[in-house]
Amino acid sequence: MNSRLSIILLVLNVFYFFDSHAQGDREVGLNFASRSEVIGQNGMVASSVPLATQIGLEILKNGGNAIDAAIATNAATGLMEPTGNGIGGDLFALIWHEETQQVYALNASGRSPLNLSYQQLIKELKKINKESIPPYHLLSVSVPGAVDGWFEMHQRFGQMNMDEILMPTIHYAQNGFPVSEAIASAWSRSVPFLKNQPGAFESTFSKNGRGPEKGEIFKNPDLGNTLQLLANQGKDVFYSGEIAEKIDAWMKENNGYLRYEDFKNHQSEWVEPVSTNYRGYEVYQVGGNAQGTAVLQMLNVLEHFNLSATGFGTTETLHALIETKKLVFEDRAKHYTDPDFYDLPYEILLSKEYAKKRKDLISEQAMNDMSTGVEVLEDGDTIFLTTADKEGNMVALIQSNFRGMGTGFVVPGTGFSFQNRGELFSTDPDHANVYAPGKRPFHTIIPGLVTKDGKGWFTYGNMGGGYQPIGHVSILTNIIDFDMNIQEAGDAPRWDHSGSTEPTDSNTTKATTKGKVHVESAIPYQVIRELRAKGHQVEIGNSFFGRYQGIMKDHQKGVYFGASESRVDGQAAGY
Repeated sequence: MNSRLSIILLVLNVFYFFDSHAQGDREVGLNFASRSEVIGQNGMVASSVPLATQIGLEILKNGGNAIDAAIATNAATGLMEPTGNGIGGDLFALIWHEETQQVYALNASGRSPLNLSYQQLIKELKKINKESIPPYHLLSVSVPGAVDGWFEMHQRFGQMNMDEILMPTIHYAQNGFPVSEAIASAWSRSVPFLKNQPGAFESTFSKNGRGPEKGEIFKNPDLGNTLQLLANQGKDVFYSGEIAEKIDAWMKENNGYLRYEDFKNHQSEWVEPVSTNYRGYEVYQVGGNAQGTAVLQMLNVLEHFNLSATGFGTTETLHALIETKKLVFEDRAKHYTDPDFYDLPYEILLSKEYAKKRKDLISEQAMNDMSTGVEVLEDGDTIFLTTADKEGNMVALIQSNFRGMGTGFVVPGTGFSFQNRGELFSTDPDHANVYAPGKRPFHTIIPGLVTKDGKGWFTYGNMGGGYQPIGHVSILTNIIDFDMNIQEAGDAPRWDHSGSTEPTDSNTTKATTKGKVHVESAIPYQVIRELRAKGHQVEIGNSFFGRYQGIMKDHQKGVYFGASESRVDGQAAGY
C-alpha cells in the first residue's frame, strides 16, 4: 500500500469515527441545544434579566430562602424589565414547601373597581364607540395585586427581613442599571406609543422622549422611593396608606374608576392548586381566573397519544398537539373566570373520562368546528422566574402588566405603570367571564410546578399571553415524552396556534375555522407540507413563542439543574 493511499484511508477512518459519534455542532446534547444546563448544589435562580438573577442568588447566599429570593428577583425585574412586569400588575405563584412536603398556590390578582357597575361600563363604552374594554383606557385598570402577593408569601414562608430583600433593587433604582438588549428593543417600541398618556409616564420611563438603548444606564428614583416605603412600612402603605391615597386622588382628577376603598379591600388568596397526573408526574397549576387549567386539560387528552413513539416535531405529534389545543381552548373561552362569581366545572374539565371523549373527536384532518364539550388572548408581555434553595424549597412565580408596559398611566411620584388586565373581561352579560364590580378578570399568566414520587421536582414557566398553555405542554412533553434535559426542552423548535375562541368573546361564539399554525423555522419543511396536507394553515414564524425558565431538582444527585430562555436576555445561575 503506497503512502498516499494510507493517508487517504487514515483520513476516512477519522471522518467515520467523528461522524459515527457526532453530536452536530455540540459536544453533548441535542443539535438545537443552545448551551448546557446550569448546575448548583445549594440554590438556583432563573429569570429573564441576568442582573435580577444575580440579585436573587445573592439573597440565597446571604441566608434567604427561595421565597425571599423570588420576591427580590421579582422586585428587580419590575425595575429592569418594565416592558413585562411591575408593581402595577398582578402575580401568581406555586411553592413547593419542603418542610410540609406540600404545594401551595397563591392568587395575587386584583379586582375591578367597586364603583363601576356593569351598566355604567356599557355606557362608558358607548361614549367611546367600543363594544369591548380597550387596553389603554382607564376602564381596563384593576387593583394591582403584586405587592400584596409579595407580603403574603413573605409572611407565610419568608425568613429574611423585607428591607434586606428590597434593598438591592432600591439601590439600582436610585443609582441606575444597564438595560439589556431585548428589553431595550421592547422599551423603544413602547415609549412613543405611551408617552402621551395622562400622568408621569414620559418623565418616568423615557430619556428625551425615547426608550433607553442597549447598555444605557437607566434610573427610576420614584420607584426606588416607593420600594423604600414598602421596606419601611410594609404593604399597608400601598393599600391603605400614602400610595393608595395618591392613586385615589389621581384617579378622581383623571376620571378613573379605582378608589381608595378598592385598595383597602384588596387581599390575595391562598387557593387549592389544580392538578393532574401525566404519565406518573403530578402537574400543578393555578386555576380559577387563570388559564392554568388548560395545561392540565391538554395533558389529559395527550395522555391518549403515544408521543414518545411518534417522536418530537413529527407531523403526527404536532397534529395531535394542535388539535388538542383547539379543543381545550374552547373550554377555556367559556369557563375560566373568577370562581367567586362562577362555579367552574372542574369535575368535568379535569376528568380523565372527559379527556377521552375529547380525544375521540380528533381525526387525521384538522378540525374547523370546536364547540365546548361542557354543558353548563394572543397578546401579553410577562416575566416568569423560579428559585430554589438548599432546604429544598422551590418557587414558580409569574408577574405581568399584561400588555407590555401596561396602560401607561403613571401616578406622579410612584414610578410604576398600571396594568390593563381588565381588558380581558367579556361584555356579554351571559358569559361566565362578564365584567362585574369587585371581580377578578381572566388571566393568561400561569406558573407551573411538577412533583415526582411525592417530592418537588420541576418549577417552570413560559410567558407569552395565550401561548402559555402551549408552552407549558411543550416543555413537559419535551422532557417526559422526548427525554430532553430542561435546557434542550426550552431550546427545541416551537409551535403556536391562533384562531381559538377567547374568554372576551360572546358566550355563543365558537371557533368555526381551523385557525393558523405558526412554527419556528427549525421545523423541517417536509413536516410543514404534511401538516398542510392535513388541512392546517401553516406559517413559518410570524408569532410570539414565549420565554422560558426552569429549575429541576435531582434528588439522587442532590443538585439543581437550571435553564433559561436562549432567544432573549435570561439567565439561570446556581451555587
